Amino acid sequence: MAEEVRPEQCVVAVDGPSGSGKSTVSRRLATALDGVYLDTGAMYRAVTWAVLQAGVDLSDPEAVTKIALETELTIGTDPVAPHFLVNGTSVDGPIRGPEVTGAVSAVAAVPAVRKQLVALQREIIGAAPRIVVEGRDIASVVAPDADLKVYLTASAAARAQRRSAEDATDVAATEADLARRDKLDSSRATDPLRRADDAIEVDTTGMGIDDVVAHLLDLLNSKVSS
Repeated sequence: MAEEVRPEQCVVAVDGPSGSGKSTVSRRLATALDGVYLDTGAMYRAVTWAVLQAGVDLSDPEAVTKIALETELTIGTDPVAPHFLVNGTSVDGPIRGPEVTGAVSAVAAVPAVRKQLVALQREIIGAAPRIVVEGRDIASVVAPDADLKVYLTASAAARAQRRSAEDATDVAATEADLARRDKLDSSRATDPLRRADDAIEVDTTGMGIDDVVAHLLDLLNSKVSS
């Protein structure tokens, strides 16, 4: 592992599609930095769970926005044990289920929902001395002034294999679902999934988690020492 970097303040933005290793890498990196961790995708999942619980039509942006604005999110940013509460109810398990997974891209595409959550994300980032933030628009929208911006990617097969191993699902079905989400996330009108112009792309296909974290620490070393 590369030498640990613990600057007094730093923001690391980690973007990329599902299955690229963002969550595990970001949590490990935040731990190495003695910092905190924010999973912005889980924030959208938490709101999606609230929308589904309310029985709202996903194709009705006004109704979706109303639920989002009424939802109280409590976000735990400890990289070892991140957690989410929706109106006081723990949703760590439910937000990873197939129902939320199938609906989250539709909810995340609603501009008013994104505006609300981006504001909250920036508030959390501003209050943390060292933070690793993962998502799909962190470097391009949420934290464009981040000290290090990386875009993690991997082959479609590798991403599907990783995600199916996590969720105990069929690899072919998982790959098809990832392709569906990629298309929705990349084509939405507001804050689409894309690599920021100044983000460093890291292909994790043939890399282990420790290798990726070490590489990112090296990149951060270079940034803070230059």
